[in-house]
Amino acid sequence: MSTQNIFRFIVIGVLWLLLVVWILMHAVINFFTVFAIVASGIIVFVPLWKKYGPRK
Repeated sequence: MSTQNIFRFIVIGVLWLLLVVWILMHAVINFFTVFAIVASGIIVFVPLWKKYGPRK
C-alpha cells in the first residue's frame, strides 16, 4: 500500500469511528443499533480492503 492509500484508509476509518461514537452517545443501544454499526463497518471497509489491501 502506498502512503496516499494508507492516508485515505485512515481518514475514512476515523470518520466512520466518529460517526459510530456519535451514534452510541445519542441513540438507544439495542440490537438494531449494533447491527447497523457492524453492517456499516462491513460496507465501508471490505471494499477498501479488497481494493487497497496487500496483494498475494
